[in-house]
Amino acid sequence: MAVSIAQRPAANTRLLILTFLTTLIFHHSLADVPAGSPTTEELPHRRFEYKYSFKGPHLSQKDGGIPFWIHTGNTIPSADQVRITPSLRSQKGSVWTKNKFNFEHWEAKVTFRVSGRGRMGADGLAMWFTTEQGLDGPVYGAADQWNGVGVFFDTFDNDGKKNNPAIVVVGNNGKLVYDHQNDGTTQALGTCLRDFRNKPYPVRAKITYYKKTLTVMFNAGFTPDKEDYELCTKVDNMVIPTEGFFGISAATGGLADDHDVLSFLTFSLSEPGQQPPPPESEIPKEEKDKYQEEFQNFQQELDKKKEEFQKEHPDIQGEPIEDIYETVNDQEIRQVFEGQNRIHLEIKQLHRQLAMILDEQRRYVSVITDEVAKKGANAESGQLDTVGQQQLGSVLATQQEVLQNLNELRNSFYESLKQIGSAQGNAGALGTYETIQHFNEIKEHLHTVKRDVEHLVQRNSPNPAEKTVKCPEVPPMPSCLSTVHFTIFIIVQSVLFFCYIMYKSQQEAAAKKFF
Repeated sequence: MAVSIAQRPAANTRLLILTFLTTLIFHHSLADVPAGSPTTEELPHRRFEYKYSFKGPHLSQKDGGIPFWIHTGNTIPSADQVRITPSLRSQKGSVWTKNKFNFEHWEAKVTFRVSGRGRMGADGLAMWFTTEQGLDGPVYGAADQWNGVGVFFDTFDNDGKKNNPAIVVVGNNGKLVYDHQNDGTTQALGTCLRDFRNKPYPVRAKITYYKKTLTVMFNAGFTPDKEDYELCTKVDNMVIPTEGFFGISAATGGLADDHDVLSFLTFSLSEPGQQPPPPESEIPKEEKDKYQEEFQNFQQELDKKKEEFQKEHPDIQGEPIEDIYETVNDQEIRQVFEGQNRIHLEIKQLHRQLAMILDEQRRYVSVITDEVAKKGANAESGQLDTVGQQQLGSVLATQQEVLQNLNELRNSFYESLKQIGSAQGNAGALGTYETIQHFNEIKEHLHTVKRDVEHLVQRNSPNPAEKTVKCPEVPPMPSCLSTVHFTIFIIVQSVLFFCYIMYKSQQEAAAKKFF
């Protein structure tokens, strides 16, 4: 068996990797399907656009800026998040992309937190796609009369209808003034009531614009599952500009919340029949040469620092970076070895328990044998109790059979231990498929042992129809004190007590005469 396992590890490993990659791609494709969209429709191609995205760690640079983004107002970038507004009154801020996004279809994923001490918060957070950067203004910290679309996460109930917190989608052609008094409900193209304040996990929103349909998906942050989205609203036949800037803004009023954005990820979408343009065609030649020169300078500086470090520390020999990480084959072998170790420990414990049962059965056999010998020696005038002898003989034969079966089980466990030991010795040459076969054989062997033990227990279970041998009952011990003796003892004790009381009182009366 070890020879056949060692012959085909590479082929089986490649087959397992191909199966795993196929399953991963399939599940990833299913995760990207928006809720409510037909599964029969072919999904669009998605491409990550790094120039219109940011996420931690190392989100901000040393100068406090965000790569490819600008921030205004009270915005505070940090290493792992961007605080659009702190929890102070009358604060507002925003972040906007430096470059225009010129794709017809797109998808934006926003991860954020809105947290505050009060039961209510204000004012809210907004995600924008507009033709111009609304760096400052009265609409959640951004400019009014925008040309594009805004998705508002409104926390304060201005109209008093108790319909907040809410998510509102408002479109504008550059001429519409936002209706603050009614929380934009009179201008909303789509809305849903969702509470996104003070959640245990970050809140996530996915806004998709594809084929003139704007879809807003929402993850309320109750679980750590990043793909636990539900449909908030869907706007059909919506026309927005093909070019624009992405932005996020927030504002506070009389009440205040912390508005923190952890990540903003942008994807360009293209129809399955169309081929998206290569990334090189979007980068100007001058900018590409500049980045290439910066990379070369950085590489030269890194090489110089490596040489200086080796000169200063000649005794330290750096290991290749590949040796630090575990390869796929090493991981599989380690998992196989750990599984075999667990099985080995379980079988060793069963082996010890069987040894204890064997010792106990041997004691039973020795006791029964002594009892048979005593019965034979104490028989009166050579007459033996035939019924008792038959019962003792059957019990003795049964115990001998139990001993034999337990010895066989012990030997089988010992063989299993040897097989696992040999499998651990050949762990380096095991393939995944052969390892599974080996574990199945061990599992079948253990099931056989379990059936044998159950059959043995059933055979040795007492049958009510048969007479069982019982040990002679111990005669009752005589009582140490009878009722008559106890009564006499109480009477005598009472008489002595009264005599003592009378004597004591006479002594006290005689002592008083002298005073």
